[in-house]
Amino acid sequence: MLLAISIDFLKDANIYSPGIIALLILAGFIVGIINTIAGSGTVITYSLFMMLGLPVNLANGTIRLGVIMQTLASTLSFRKHKVLDWKKGFKLALPVVIGSVVGAQIAVEINEAVFEKILAGILLIMLVFIFYKPERWLKDQVHKIQSKPSIVQLLLFFLIGIYGGFIHIGVGIFMLSVLVLNAGYDLVKANAIKVMTVLLYSPFALAVFMVNDQVHYGMGLIAAIGNVFGGIVGSRMAISWGNNFVRWVLIVVIVFFSAYLLDIPELVKRVF
Repeated sequence: MLLAISIDFLKDANIYSPGIIALLILAGFIVGIINTIAGSGTVITYSLFMMLGLPVNLANGTIRLGVIMQTLASTLSFRKHKVLDWKKGFKLALPVVIGSVVGAQIAVEINEAVFEKILAGILLIMLVFIFYKPERWLKDQVHKIQSKPSIVQLLLFFLIGIYGGFIHIGVGIFMLSVLVLNAGYDLVKANAIKVMTVLLYSPFALAVFMVNDQVHYGMGLIAAIGNVFGGIVGSRMAISWGNNFVRWVLIVVIVFFSAYLLDIPELVKRVF
């Protein structure tokens, strides 16, 4: 009941009022930190946009504005601290860009409900790999790191690009998994490549949503202010606090994001 009242209040609110502007910037800031360290933080602004009255497809397009600003800030921060393998990142970004255009085109036409449930199952399975042999996430596997991406990596990043263009939320988790388990990077270096790759593909996905009039520029640009500062803070936290910190943030994000996708609170409410 209280949640329903809160949602109705937000829908009726003026998005350019000081209170809503502050809420959007704060949400963007939190999202910037979570996205930079792990991924899936965009679910916060995604949900907030819908609570403010945007339909799901418009919210999906609008979040891309903040993503671009956030990843630009965090990419520059990672490069400044010399943990970004930008040459490898650029090569991996090419198949992601192509896939993102395909995924964004699918997103403007398809219902997401079933897809979200499948995604939740995949993420929960991923938790097993994070807990199994955790040292793979904490240290470089030097024998796996190559200057040129393998065919498998290019294919995986193309598929990730389709997913990223489709919904974006959670794309960072999949990129981190490939970069750590297949490409051999530790979590901090993988994070640096991840944010650079997202930066390079996001404008192409955003363009598809813009062409289809599925972007609310007011909400998106206000939240993007917070995204920028969150991206800077998140990159510095990842570098300073190290791989184990990033790993535990990733675990927590996966658990909560999966619960969100499966609508666990609603299931519990129905049972009891």
